[in-house]
Amino acid sequence: MTAVESPEKALFASTTEAFLQKEAPLTYVRDLHAAGVSFDREWWRRAAQLGWTGLLVPEELGGGAVSGNGFADLAMVAELIGKTVAPGPLYPVSTVLAALVECGEHDIHAAAIDSLMSGDAVASWAVYEPGGGWAPLEPSVTATPHDGGYRIDGVKDRVEAGAQSDMLLVVARCDDEIRQFLVPTTTPGVRIEPQPSVDLVKQYARVQFDGVDVQRSAVVGKPGETTALVERQSQIAQVLQCAEVVGILQTVFGFTVRWAFDRHTFGRPLASYQALKHRFADMKTWLEACRATTSAAVAAVATRSPRAGWLASIAKSYVGEKAPAIVQDCVQMHGGIGVTWEHDLHLYLRRVVLYRSMFGSPEEHNLRVYAWEEASR
Repeated sequence: MTAVESPEKALFASTTEAFLQKEAPLTYVRDLHAAGVSFDREWWRRAAQLGWTGLLVPEELGGGAVSGNGFADLAMVAELIGKTVAPGPLYPVSTVLAALVECGEHDIHAAAIDSLMSGDAVASWAVYEPGGGWAPLEPSVTATPHDGGYRIDGVKDRVEAGAQSDMLLVVARCDDEIRQFLVPTTTPGVRIEPQPSVDLVKQYARVQFDGVDVQRSAVVGKPGETTALVERQSQIAQVLQCAEVVGILQTVFGFTVRWAFDRHTFGRPLASYQALKHRFADMKTWLEACRATTSAAVAAVATRSPRAGWLASIAKSYVGEKAPAIVQDCVQMHGGIGVTWEHDLHLYLRRVVLYRSMFGSPEEHNLRVYAWEEASR
């Protein structure tokens, strides 16, 4: 995923990595957690200035990508973020921007697109509902035509950066159709409550919509295109998370191998023991399989392949299943120090455990893969 095809992309990759190492190291993540903060707005503006938020936006709307493949570049950013489990609303902003720029009436949302690209505003995708799994096209939140606009009622939860967002892209049922609405969080009737998260800086929220009135201009996408938009957003969110996890696994596996060579018992490095060599070989195999399935999904989503949804589910299932096991093995390899708060291992473990269930668990995606296979016969 981090393959570099041009000097421009090499510069973009090195600039992004240098920015993350300097301004989002693990010590910064710990400081944010201690302060009870998810991310700093000024930090996010600087990240946006690097071009992260414009990668899915066409050039005619002010965006663009150095390689001409915006999604592949965004996946590269996600993988680099995994190295320091950096904060920031990259995925919620990206999924919202994808809908805004790909809908048929994107001109209506030009101001929102500009503010999201500049980092001045933050948005999140309100798609999950309480007590439910991953079912983006089965919302119980309703949007009822009302006084020339719509009235939105219902509850969404697991909204990433919900309390930090300026606007929410809400998936709702309107009569017999699925629609999406861009709702400012300051709109009367919107109530946001923080939800606990296992990750140190990834914060989520439950959002109550109680008779929220919005204008017709809040609609994102025409009735006939909403389903395709939601599927595209789902693929983007799923594959970006897989890319970040690959970055996490490469980092954790790398410093665990170094630890095994540096740590000695009975005059020998831990890495010299045959049983541990077998464990490392297994982890390396799983890691490369995670990288391969994710790379295939990145390529499919980037080119809008008909198999993109199938490959995204394969990646999400495999990475979601194997990543926690790999990091847990790394914890065991470190021995007692691996389970301490002071060691950095738990920061990575928290992120992969969180991502295992977000945007579909391995079990849910296994069923999607099975459905694809049945439909193709």
